[in-house]
Amino acid sequence: MGAIRAISLPKTSAGVLLFRRSGKNVEVLLGHPGGPFWKKKDHGGWTIPKGLIAFGEAPLGAAKREFEEETGYRPGGDFIALGHAKQPGGKTVHVWATEDDWNPEELKSNTFKMEWPPRSGKYQNFPELDRASWFQTEEARERILKGQSVFLDRLNEVLSASKSGDARAK
Repeated sequence: MGAIRAISLPKTSAGVLLFRRSGKNVEVLLGHPGGPFWKKKDHGGWTIPKGLIAFGEAPLGAAKREFEEETGYRPGGDFIALGHAKQPGGKTVHVWATEDDWNPEELKSNTFKMEWPPRSGKYQNFPELDRASWFQTEEARERILKGQSVFLDRLNEVLSASKSGDARAK
């Protein structure tokens, strides 16, 4: 008999990109990852609130659950599928957008535990997101992780199409 090979499932995440309109401008909500590795990273360090999809879980359900776990807020409204994109690290991320308003000062993020400092034998808890903020899309583009900027483009395309009557968000 041959050797048994382990099958590893690709890591797949889902998230929600909250947006709101402010006059003619569109703003999106991004979160800043918690923990010591992200502490001093600002531009290129912000993210769409997201997390891993559990086995058998519907991706949109995972996106809503993860947003709530990372922010303490359950988004509402109609959800617009922005598709998926493979990230530089190999993970695939699925994103939905919804128009909603939330005060980032109410952030209540879940936490994760990691050994810190490295090889110290001491473990500390850190928030998944240490802060969240609204950004106009052009500033968001400077702050968001490189692999996630495609979702800003897709949101702009959907909103432009809906202005001209070519698309309807479902």
